[in-house]
Amino acid sequence: MAFKIYTKTGDKGKTSLIGGTKVAKSDSRIETYGTVDELNSWIGHINDRLNDAELKNELREIQDRLFTIGSALATDGEKEPKMKLPDLHTSDIAFLEHRIDEMTAALPPMKSFILPGGHPDVSAIHIVRCVCRRAERLAVAMQQDNLFVDEKIIQYLNRLSDYLFTLARYVAQKLGAEEVPWRPRLNP
Repeated sequence: MAFKIYTKTGDKGKTSLIGGTKVAKSDSRIETYGTVDELNSWIGHINDRLNDAELKNELREIQDRLFTIGSALATDGEKEPKMKLPDLHTSDIAFLEHRIDEMTAALPPMKSFILPGGHPDVSAIHIVRCVCRRAERLAVAMQQDNLFVDEKIIQYLNRLSDYLFTLARYVAQKLGAEEVPWRPRLNP
């Protein structure tokens, strides 16, 4: 028998966390894992745009980690889930740091802030970076509201936004797209 995508249980503005606790769809936990889901979708969009097999594999791994983060955020911290959930490792964060360092080594040094853009693929990566920063802010807000958020989740999202910034620069260089430095207007 096929699994139905609709349950009708959300028709009254409530949803269930992993563990069964019902919460409003406006709950900060739902907002946070919904933003992680949006981030994951945007990364899929970037992956569809790129032609580099190594980067495509890397982005698929990142998408897998984001599903892991989403499942952790969707879990009621007060209840033990009935199913085994994947977990995030410090090695996942170290991997992002390693890739940031590798890509940075292949780039010219940054001498000023740069404006997002230069090519549609680069612009898309910058949009994803902004969504990642939003997910990070929401996870921090959850933590400040005394909702359990594993520290590794916040660290991963922070490093992922740095990775995405570096990836945008790296892809720009591979595409031959110009980086436009920000020149602040100081006098009207």
